[in-house]
Amino acid sequence: MKKALLLIMGTLLSLVLVACSNDSSAPQEEGKQNEEKQDIKEQVHAYSVGTFDEVTASITSHELLVTDNGKKISFDLPKDEFFVSIAPFVETTHECAIHSLTGCQGELVEKDFDVHIQDQEGNVVVDETMASLENGFIDLWLPRDQTYQVKIEYDGKAVESEISTFEGDNTCITTMQLT
Repeated sequence: MKKALLLIMGTLLSLVLVACSNDSSAPQEEGKQNEEKQDIKEQVHAYSVGTFDEVTASITSHELLVTDNGKKISFDLPKDEFFVSIAPFVETTHECAIHSLTGCQGELVEKDFDVHIQDQEGNVVVDETMASLENGFIDLWLPRDQTYQVKIEYDGKAVESEISTFEGDNTCITTMQLT
């Protein structure tokens, strides 16, 4: 709970500081937008890897939703990036559409996966070995409003799937069974 409170207070302080600034020059505005984008990404990551009492956090295609002791707060996501969390599995999964950063649990915890993602034009967006988190998910920020081909390999098994990053698309992918 202390971590969540500190995280929320830090975010609110950042928002107050941004709101109180009187300078409206374009380069500084762009810098502020980049800072806000980084802050929300750090906040999402903190919920993905943290342990929280009485705090829940979920993420839709357009906002981070946090409930702390019954108080609900929402944060807008970057306009140009889409958060998606993938839980590759061999035997066990769960149905999900909206990812719960504090509740969803995947089967393959802290495992290394070869992840290859390309857009419809064949441009490679991700081609690296990535570790799943303690919750068994691989968190990704991808460009919005596109369709991607995803291939994930692990321990001699592989799965391919198509995902997209349009408004209303799923942020929790639990359908990728490795065979």
